[in-house]
Amino acid sequence: MQIGAAAEASGVSAKMIRHYESIGLIANGARRDNGYRDYDQRDLHELRFIRSARDLGFSLEEIRALLDLWRNKARSSRDVYALAARHLHQIETKITELQAMSQTLRQLLHACHSDQRPECPILDGLGGEGIRGVHR
Repeated sequence: MQIGAAAEASGVSAKMIRHYESIGLIANGARRDNGYRDYDQRDLHELRFIRSARDLGFSLEEIRALLDLWRNKARSSRDVYALAARHLHQIETKITELQAMSQTLRQLLHACHSDQRPECPILDGLGGEGIRGVHR
């Protein structure tokens, strides 16, 4: 199947398929006599695998490691688990940071009168003057 059909079947754009090939994440599609790339079911599986991993926020290097583990039938599931657990920890850390940011911004918004006055607790808070109850 040609790159356009592979892109449609996998949910990965043709541009990204070419990019993944250029960085060695996936093998270059076999070439037909007419020069077109040809992708088979294994290629589609890898593209879908990459798409799923990207949807879960894995980095390209993490995906490379996951693909290497997937391709290695003698792998230990412990290695896959460790990589996925590290990624989950990163996500949960980011969630905690985002929740703290949300709470601070919520407090700044609550302190703002949102009227014609020039005083602005939001700008004061961002400027380091802080407001009561906002933790930095």
